[in-house]
Amino acid sequence: MPNIATLLKSEITRLARKEVKAQTDALRKSGASYRRDIAALKRQVTDLQRQLAAATRSSKRATPSESAETTKVRFSTKGLKSHRAKLGLSAGDYGRLAGVSGQSVYNWEDGTTIPRPSQVAALAALRGMGKREAIAQLAKQGAPNKRG
Repeated sequence: MPNIATLLKSEITRLARKEVKAQTDALRKSGASYRRDIAALKRQVTDLQRQLAAATRSSKRATPSESAETTKVRFSTKGLKSHRAKLGLSAGDYGRLAGVSGQSVYNWEDGTTIPRPSQVAALAALRGMGKREAIAQLAKQGAPNKRG
């Protein structure tokens, strides 16, 4: 009898494994399907985010505003130093042309501070000015302040 019991036990085990495999195969297939769907949705979200970013970039370019014109001007300490040297002006005189103090010009050149957007616009206006024009403008404003 022990032989029949062993055979019966092995047959039950075999049938149980077969049944479990059938049940888990269906779950495995649905899990793979869900993973594919999730990956497709992630790709779609990424594409939509790229399209949104491109649309916002193009809309910013398409609708120029007054504030956008002032932000197009860049400020660089190196450029300020070289332009002031090209004009041959002291920091005080350059500051008078820009409507600020000479100390502000020194601080901007050092990189200690940065000018406000309105001041950047004034500096941009000075960029197109030549040496003769700058001297004439200073002469119109009056004699420079001399400190002993």
